[in-house]
Amino acid sequence: MTTGSIRPANWSQMTHEQKREWRFQNWIASADNINFVNTNAEQSYRTRVKRLYDVYNVREPDRVPVSIRAGVVPLYSNGIDYHTALYDTDKAHQAFSKFNAEHAAELESYFGFTSIPARLFDILDYRLYAYPGHGMPESAPAFQFVESEYMKAGEYEDLITDPSDFWLRTYLPRVFGAFGPFRQFGRLTDIVEIVNVHFGALASPDMITTLQKLIEAGNEIARSNEIAAKYEGEAEAYGYPSVWGTGFAKAPFDTLGDTLRGTNGIMMDMYRHPDKVLKALDVIADITIKSVLTSPSARNGLIATFPLHKGADGWMSQKQFLTFYWPSLRKVINAFINEGIIVSLFAEGSYNTRLELVNEFQRGGPLDVRPDGHGQG
Repeated sequence: MTTGSIRPANWSQMTHEQKREWRFQNWIASADNINFVNTNAEQSYRTRVKRLYDVYNVREPDRVPVSIRAGVVPLYSNGIDYHTALYDTDKAHQAFSKFNAEHAAELESYFGFTSIPARLFDILDYRLYAYPGHGMPESAPAFQFVESEYMKAGEYEDLITDPSDFWLRTYLPRVFGAFGPFRQFGRLTDIVEIVNVHFGALASPDMITTLQKLIEAGNEIARSNEIAAKYEGEAEAYGYPSVWGTGFAKAPFDTLGDTLRGTNGIMMDMYRHPDKVLKALDVIADITIKSVLTSPSARNGLIATFPLHKGADGWMSQKQFLTFYWPSLRKVINAFINEGIIVSLFAEGSYNTRLELVNEFQRGGPLDVRPDGHGQG
């Protein structure tokens, strides 16, 4: 992805509509920095960007844009199984490039290979996912989330009062085998002056092994990023725009219910510890907002994508949705909208009974929150 321009000096005084338009114009202007293979590619790029721009602004485009997610079809149609793709990303990107070239006339944006970094997960001994060759047969065409209570019911206060410490010394060692030695650290806020006492854990053989693995992981990330950037740059040169995303976000309830407590745990907590759940959700909402808005991609990015899980129809009642799921999610959405970011809510399940709430947002604008749990667009 090409880099964008510097934000206006008066950014904090701009309205969300002005910020949103600046992001769009910055994206459109990025074409000036691309070395297109020919003039036809440049024209195709600018046409596609204009088409997407119109759609995002709820205007009628010259034609309906097509942006598909074909899953693993490009891989298998080129004789590559998912396991091979996870460990040979260059070969996987080649298959996706071929797929895009074959459907160039129909596609609006480049459909690139994005998947779990299997070799990185191997290095760090990641426990949240099972994938081909790691907890699943090599022939499996997908990966699976491994749910568990990665945060115990008695650890709400640890999360609420000091989330960074909880993540570093409790959560990371549970979900990454390589981070197990981090349990040896004391609280980092105990470091005042005489540091040898607090950093004594660095001398342990287990910790040295972990630090070596982190270096190995860093090299793997750099290698993977280089390959991805190569193919994305080629796609842009041939006339495919990349939609500038600010990244991935989750509804705070899903972070708590998926990533930390698990389904069984969060279901019990809503009845046994509702006040703690609500406090934790507020903390996680603030963490989510800060994490996305301070990321490098948020400076120029257009879209924040949320995969919605546990708020689906049938998972919880409407009263529970309005109490536990919606307020913290709405808080995050409003924070992003106020920064001019488009929010993409990907419902992984039926959300038919929740649609009126989503429709309370103004077109591209923030929601006026009222104390009764509803909003007014």
